[in-house]
Amino acid sequence: MGRVIAIANQKGGVGKSTTAINLSSCLGETKKKVLVIDMDPQGNTTSGLGVEKEVLDSTVYELLLGECDLSDCLIELKYEGVALIPSNVNLAGAEIELIGIENKEFVLRDQIAQVKEQYDFIIIDCPPSLNMLTINAMTTADTVLVPIQCEYYALEGLSQLMHTIELNPDLEMEGVVFTMYDARTNLSLQVVENVKSNLNQTIYKTIIPRNVRLAEAPSHGMPINYYDGKSSGAESYRLLAEEVIHRGGEEWQ
Repeated sequence: MGRVIAIANQKGGVGKSTTAINLSSCLGETKKKVLVIDMDPQGNTTSGLGVEKEVLDSTVYELLLGECDLSDCLIELKYEGVALIPSNVNLAGAEIELIGIENKEFVLRDQIAQVKEQYDFIIIDCPPSLNMLTINAMTTADTVLVPIQCEYYALEGLSQLMHTIELNPDLEMEGVVFTMYDARTNLSLQVVENVKSNLNQTIYKTIIPRNVRLAEAPSHGMPINYYDGKSSGAESYRLLAEEVIHRGGEEWQ
């Protein structure tokens, strides 16, 4: 049965979508079957995987409101092993429209239950806020992966996220992954040490560097392992994928 990982942090710009896109693609590269769910109205994961979000008739928005079936909005991508449930700006209205729906916190979970056993991994990109969309992601997920940018306010708001994680008693912390690491600055190193000493959580050994090719890839609608497979960004996400799989091997039998 598929392992469902929500990628969450209510701080914006920490590399959530970058991690969703590239971790998924690198998992696919290892012959894993991966479903990516874009739960962010900005739709960065959707466009970053090469899908034109403006022209879509069926997205996760229609799925949540019961206006389409899962098969209507699921897109098989050209990247090995990866499928996508896309998002666009329409999703911003879901918060209000879900108000009157019974068990609104579990709409996504109930939909994904139909296909969970068809995938090795289901990766959910959460919006940068703790709203009903994030809560739906949390109730669907088995674990939460938190990208933390190597900057001064890295820990800000993390306690709030931990509280949200507690809403689902079965939900575990997948771990923390450091992003946008700049080896040339003492600050990046200080942040890593600070988080390690203050956070009693699994911290992935792989650290994602600041990398020009990694920043360029989304504008070409390509994951980094397809855009520039030899870049340090691609190598880092391959290592992260191996770590995620390895954790699965040890703890998810």
